[in-house]
Parts: sequence; structure tokens; C-alpha cells
Amino acid sequence: MKLLRYGAPGTEKPGVLIDGAIVDVSAFGEDFGEKFFETDGIKRLENWLKQNANLPIINKPVRIASPFTRPSKIICVGLNYTKHALESKMDIPKEPIIFFKSTTALSGPNDDLVIPRNSTKTDWEVELAVVIGKKASYVEEKDSLDYVAGFCLHNDYSEREFQLERNGQWVKGKSCDTFAPMGPYLVTKDEIANFNNLHMWLKVNEKMMQDNNTDDMIFEVPFLVSYISQFMTLLPGDVISTGTPAGVGLGFKPPLYLKPGDVIELGIEGLGEQRQRAIAYA
Repeated sequence: MKLLRYGAPGTEKPGVLIDGAIVDVSAFGEDFGEKFFETDGIKRLENWLKQNANLPIINKPVRIASPFTRPSKIICVGLNYTKHALESKMDIPKEPIIFFKSTTALSGPNDDLVIPRNSTKTDWEVELAVVIGKKASYVEEKDSLDYVAGFCLHNDYSEREFQLERNGQWVKGKSCDTFAPMGPYLVTKDEIANFNNLHMWLKVNEKMMQDNNTDDMIFEVPFLVSYISQFMTLLPGDVISTGTPAGVGLGFKPPLYLKPGDVIELGIEGLGEQRQRAIAYA
């Protein structure tokens, strides 16, 4: 099943994608947030759909929002692709590098990217995001997938000066508004046959920058869920973004960064596509 949300910011409605059409499930009475996932919402929604026909179909163009409401946390994994670590001139990590991204960075998959005030080094990063389905603490790796609700596409935007040159932790360069476009939908885990073998790509102004596969991950999804749960409780709806492959702007010689007017397009096999237009902070 593909869960999505649509509508103007602040007035989003829940929906599902069926045969390529957006079906409004507002009558289900719940948005896709922590409580929904915590109470086995995916299974309940599946059963409800079987019993409710003739639901409204959205035929007019609409804004697609993040497929879930603001989570309690967005946890990111740094340098989790071998080739990306090499292009960054950093050692292959022996344990996952974990950092947070502010939840206020969350945005829709096709919303504008706002380049922050005083930014000169805003960069792109296509990533596979994992959405947690139930409370997880000290999870065994063999049980990890029991705690996963599904997967979605994430562009983990980064301001490299803020991240790497302004001292402190990476979170400063990761958390600007619009720096976490998610979606267009959350795909439940039963629809993804092999999350360790998904083609992923990103273009800037129609030029291919990242063209890779999740099989280059250093630490795979089950390990990451287990590992992170040793340090913090994962709540339903939380997001783990699993890292980006090679081809980010930082890795070019000289580096390439985004400017107002640039168009960024990206996708992951089975998880849909995104498109953002870069604009200056007003």
C-alpha cells in the first residue's frame, strides 16, 4: 500500500495511491502520524478499504505533502555508502555515524527548496528513508523488520559550510527549513521485495549527478534499526534516513552547489520521484 497526504500546508488530508489515482481516505478519521502507526494503523486501514468502496478520487492537480505528519525525530546516517565516503575523503566508518535532522525541515516532495540566508554551499543527497511502525528499544537485528512500517524517498539537503566549517555537530547544516522533502508516498514494506537492491538517482538541471544502488550501503537497514535502538527509543512514525551514495556536490572538483533557479529531480525504484525548484530565502 502507498500512503500519502495532499493539500495546502496545514490542511493536508490522508490518502492512498490506488492504480495511480489518489483516493481520499479522510473518512477513515485519522492522519498518518505517531498514533496511527502505534495502533497498527496500516492493517486497520487495509481492512477499512476492503469494506468501503466508492471513496472520493482526486482528479484535479493537488500539492503532495510529506506522507506522514511531523515525526518525533529524523535520524540520519552519515557516510553509509562506500563510494560516498571515498569521495568525501573520509575513512569507512567502523560503526554508523548518527546525527539528527530537525523535524521542522520536513516538507513535501515537490515543494520549493529554500536556500538558507547566507548559504553558498547547499548540496543534494538522495536517500532511502525507513519509517518506524512501532516503539523500538534494544531490538535484535533479526527482529528489526518487525518494527518497520515502510520506506520512502528523502532528499537530505545539506549546507556544507554550516555542516563542516562552522564547528560543532552536523545538525546545523542539515536542519534548515525545506531540507527534508519526503515522499511522494510511504510504501509499506510488503511492497518492497529487496530494499538492499534499489536503483536510486538524482539530477540537477537534467544532468545526472547520482546514479547508484542501495547495494552500496555499508550498514544495511536491519542493522541500522537495531543499532540505533540501542541508544534511543524509536517511536512510531520516526524516520531513519540511511545515507546517500556518491555524486553529491561536495565530491566534485571543484565542488558544485545549488543556486536559485536550479531544478532538482530524484527517485528511488518503487518509491516514486520528487522535483524541487531552488529559490532564495526571502
